[in-house]
Amino acid sequence: MKSPSLLIIDDEPLMRLSVMDALKAAGYEVRAAATGQEGLDLLRKESFDVVITDLRLPGASGLELLQSCKQHSPKTEVILITAHGSVETAVEAMRVGAYDYITKPFSMEELLLIVERVTKVLTLRQESLQLREETGGKFAFQGIVGKNEQMRKVFEKLKTIAETNSRVLIIGERGTGKDLIANAIHRNSSRRDHAFIKVSCGALAASLLEGELFGQAKGAVQGTRPRRGRFEMAHRGTLFLDEIAGLPLPAQEKLLGVLREGQFERPGGTQPVQVDVRVLCATEKDLDLEVRQGRFRGDLLALLREVTLVLPALRERREDILIIAGAVLQERFVQVNKFLKGFSQPAQDLLLRYSFPGNVRELEQMIEQAVMLARPQEEIQAWDLCGHVACPFLGGSPQPDCGFCREEITPQRNRSNILEPLSAAREEFERQYILNALERVEGSRTEAAKLLGLSRKALWEKCKRYGISPGGLEPEEG
Repeated sequence: MKSPSLLIIDDEPLMRLSVMDALKAAGYEVRAAATGQEGLDLLRKESFDVVITDLRLPGASGLELLQSCKQHSPKTEVILITAHGSVETAVEAMRVGAYDYITKPFSMEELLLIVERVTKVLTLRQESLQLREETGGKFAFQGIVGKNEQMRKVFEKLKTIAETNSRVLIIGERGTGKDLIANAIHRNSSRRDHAFIKVSCGALAASLLEGELFGQAKGAVQGTRPRRGRFEMAHRGTLFLDEIAGLPLPAQEKLLGVLREGQFERPGGTQPVQVDVRVLCATEKDLDLEVRQGRFRGDLLALLREVTLVLPALRERREDILIIAGAVLQERFVQVNKFLKGFSQPAQDLLLRYSFPGNVRELEQMIEQAVMLARPQEEIQAWDLCGHVACPFLGGSPQPDCGFCREEITPQRNRSNILEPLSAAREEFERQYILNALERVEGSRTEAAKLLGLSRKALWEKCKRYGISPGGLEPEEG
């Protein structure tokens, strides 16, 4: 991503120049305006990634600038500079879209930390956009994005097969997104204007599955009316058979006949029903092994896998975890109208350490929970995510698949069967985490704040709150 472009709007010349110099020294592209109206004019002519504006300005207020940004450039993030008496106004502004605010007097280091955090959010957005462009746009959808080479090959294959009528067998662990891939194939095919019908073969009893697929003839059971099955519903469209390994042998035989002849008879009937259906299948099992053990027909398997797509587990594509997490986070906080600033560094560490046995689906559920637990306008913290994996500091038991439980940052304290309040457990975790961060940087307040994603002031306050001796922190003022 290119260096973010920033616009500084402040009517105090010394403040404006000081902020400009600090940001330019940090490598940012910076423009400046001395009045609200001058800032509005620049916003209408040029695009900026970040606007830093005083709340009180001649010509137009910071709130007017915020509203103009959200109207003309929704992706531009706004940071407000405010005096103590205007904090309530700044907080209200954050509820309507400001990224953050900083209160005068402040150090340039505090401002740079905020700009660094918003830059991370912008970078994540840009990476997601680039991935969508690289995969042709139409194959960019929730959970199925990434830099991983295996996934890139899947995307390339999707582009080739979507417009064909080839039957596709999708193989992957539970939660890897097999249903999303099937949906993408249908949406990008010539059948997109017709039905996409899904049947979970493993979720229905064998006695019900045949009727579900092929319907029922009139009078098959005394007094019954004819009923269409899923094959008829999918006529001229796509039928997705999930968990195909769960299909009973009698239903496999009938499916084989449909694929060969394009017709079938409803159970209890004698009249053939013609269908034009593209069949997609998915499984997490080794179907060749199922064939050898007599549970799946080899001739049916040969017909089903004209094309095979293999989806990697999430643990095999760790470079994609934060990209997927960021995309899911943006979608979820928009849905619940609760703005969050992304993930703290400890939260990112947890996501990258965890093995995700439930794959992308588990990651999505973890983010959904975190959105509910996290405080508005703040970053998602590690403990917002950890409730999902039952880490010990939340009163759970260590999980063998959770690397976070085994790392040194987990509080080593007595864990009895009597649980302490959740708030106390969170505070103990945060206290221990700060201590470990300070130890790692040999007590440097500045470095510890950067590592934790906090301002030095916020770190100082937390140290006082948790009774952490400031030690070598105190001299580092300024």
